[in-house]
Amino acid sequence: MTEEIKRRSKQFAIAIIKMTESLPRKNSTFVISNQIINSATSVGANYRSSLRGRSKAEFIAKLGIVVEEIDETLYWLEIIHESELATQETIKPHWQEANELTSIFVSMLKTAKLNHSKAISEGNLKS
Repeated sequence: MTEEIKRRSKQFAIAIIKMTESLPRKNSTFVISNQIINSATSVGANYRSSLRGRSKAEFIAKLGIVVEEIDETLYWLEIIHESELATQETIKPHWQEANELTSIFVSMLKTAKLNHSKAISEGNLKS
């Protein structure tokens, strides 16, 4: 599962980069493109970083960043759609993948937090 999520998050970033190349060349598009590229590429980078966390707390913190970044990417997709910089057809596959990745990362984060809380309450870890 870990390798699959790494692959999907990287493919997602690449797809967002390619999508931004098809957007019309306007002043507003330059800023929006940079923002969505930053957030979309951050998803996979931070996920990979979370896997190398030195503690469960660090893993949870970095995974929280992943959730924030994928949510920010969804925000920029909304902006692109509502400002009519791209069609619904162009945005739809990215929107679907972002939502699927969000579900996966939120589930992972909830599970990690729950397991960490249990370990603390059982005296196996310090908070």
